[in-house]
Amino acid sequence: MSPSDPTGLYAFEPGWGEPGGIRLDRPVLVVALEGWVDAGMGASAAIAHLLTGSPTAVVATFDTEPLIDQRARRPIARLEDGVTTELTWPTIRLLAGKDRVGADLLYLTGPEPDFGWRTFIEAVVGITRRLAVRTVVGLGAFPAPTPHTRPVRLASTVPPESTDLAGRVGTVHGTLEVPAGVQAALEVALGAAGVPVIGLWARVPHYVSAMPYPEASAALIEGLCAVTGTVLDTVELRTAGEASRIQVDELIGANPDHLEMVRRLETAIDSEEGTPMGFASDLPSGDEIAAELEQFLRGEGD
Repeated sequence: MSPSDPTGLYAFEPGWGEPGGIRLDRPVLVVALEGWVDAGMGASAAIAHLLTGSPTAVVATFDTEPLIDQRARRPIARLEDGVTTELTWPTIRLLAGKDRVGADLLYLTGPEPDFGWRTFIEAVVGITRRLAVRTVVGLGAFPAPTPHTRPVRLASTVPPESTDLAGRVGTVHGTLEVPAGVQAALEVALGAAGVPVIGLWARVPHYVSAMPYPEASAALIEGLCAVTGTVLDTVELRTAGEASRIQVDELIGANPDHLEMVRRLETAIDSEEGTPMGFASDLPSGDEIAAELEQFLRGEGD
């Protein structure tokens, strides 16, 4: 697409990516692609908050034809009185914005590619080099046996070249093998290319992971600030998180079994027991309480 892109996957908007064009001062790149693990909508709500918090501009757009399975991610048709007036296709875009003190930020948003991962990764690595990105931060959230009564803890993933970044927010101990998203593949490739990179993962209480959990989004943004030195606001997310916690408290407080489960989770998290990524084999399942919470938050409970 772009003469400066050997992969042919993306095109810069006019004024970007070319000599003499718009210049960024060592930006931070935030990666939040949809379709992989995102408990409590932690990452998607975090990136939405960042994108609406300050003006943004499109830097580059990817050609999704070779990347996206259109039957899995169908375009959205707009109908007006039976007339199809618009068709919106899934898009992967690179956006530029600024933090509260004017530091440059980039956001890679859109669906996680279904195909062509290696080519997509090569394209992203090329973009980071061309725009002199100083650090790449991926956002994600996973369900964990942790109570809603404790602050959301972050786990981090890094390639061997970026281990110095992990200690700023929390590390993962032990050995764990899990299916990987494209974010993990990006971490490996960026590390090999000499670009500092880290994945931030919010640990969301497993019994609320199917519903919005703003505390996770706030924790991810604050982790981004801790790792990169950017200045971003999370007041709105923290306020929404407090309202969510009160709702969960109301339901759990009415059921002795739920209260006991939360107490056991509190004991485990306070003693930092468990297996890698915070999973412990002897803790209770949250399926029942999750189902009741969903019913409660829809207004169908007693």
